[in-house]
Amino acid sequence: MNRRIVLSVEALDPQLTGIGRYVWELARRLPLQPGVASVRYERNSVWIPDPAQLLVDPRYPRFPKPVRWVRKRMTPLRHWYSASIMRRSVCHGPNFFLPRLAEAGVVTIHDLSVFRFPETHPADRRAFYDRHFQDTLRRVSHVITDSETTRLEVIDTLSVDPANVTAVPLGVDPVFHPHGDDTLAPLLAPLGLHPGGYALCVSTIEPRKRIAELVRAWRILPPAVRARWPLVLAGSSGWLSEAILADMVEAQREGWLRYISYVDEAALPALYAGAGLFVYPSIYEGFGLPPVEAMASGVPVVVANASCLPEVTGGAAMLTEPDDIAGFALRIEQALTDAPWRASARSKGLEVASGYNWDRCAAATVEVYRGMPG
Repeated sequence: MNRRIVLSVEALDPQLTGIGRYVWELARRLPLQPGVASVRYERNSVWIPDPAQLLVDPRYPRFPKPVRWVRKRMTPLRHWYSASIMRRSVCHGPNFFLPRLAEAGVVTIHDLSVFRFPETHPADRRAFYDRHFQDTLRRVSHVITDSETTRLEVIDTLSVDPANVTAVPLGVDPVFHPHGDDTLAPLLAPLGLHPGGYALCVSTIEPRKRIAELVRAWRILPPAVRARWPLVLAGSSGWLSEAILADMVEAQREGWLRYISYVDEAALPALYAGAGLFVYPSIYEGFGLPPVEAMASGVPVVVANASCLPEVTGGAAMLTEPDDIAGFALRIEQALTDAPWRASARSKGLEVASGYNWDRCAAATVEVYRGMPG
């Protein structure tokens, strides 16, 4: 039976986060999947003709003032029309919440950090979850998670029937792959970097990502190690980041840290592939896309021994306890200097990363749709 799909695309934005990447990959792949009759895109009760435009203009579609006036006057009729479409479709909220006008559907719960680590989220975000998340749970027919670890957590924490929760792993774009030094050198030169001459962490700067602990661990590495492999941090600042950013400024003055607040999509594959090591000390994730992208790029990886990261990295990454600063520093030094481990980590990482595919993610998502009533 071919299904009509309504996909919510609130997470699409010119600066894609991990969830935004997930939504975009679904948005462009679902129409091509067998068993899908049509896909319509919704954002805050507005139909989006072309979701790709949201990657350029977050306010798309921009209605002229007279049209906005007419639309406002016709809001009840528009909502009735939208709700009627949703009743005949499988509605998917890929970013924690069902569309407001959907009576039932599928929701993707990427993690439970807002409940497990509420102190790491802004007050307005916590309040939004308090007001609306239970309403989504009452309406939802099936939950998708990014990993089996999160699936079990959702079942246990939210008391959801296990039969109604499916783990669908994310994918890795083919642009993330190993590059030769000759290819990388001119791509990294504008950033003042050279192949193999730095370690990398791509992450939002916020407490649960343990960036402060990463900086502290790097500070106590032997000076020769710090000099050979300065730490590059790439990512926007998040909640409660002021103290972390101040420490990073000091580290930049000392010459062994480089902070890039946002990396253009086109530059990211080279930044990954040129790293001598990728470090991801986050203590809580629903999947953890950056370490998988690093493994696909042929880079050895160190991750926190926490949440789903051991599952997702599949034995290819070195595990560490980021809150043990001395132990964390020792693991980093080993990962940078132990040649046999590094060769093994590259090989295993490429093998594990090859198992994550966005087409496979889209196909598994459609399998969930097929199991929906109606």
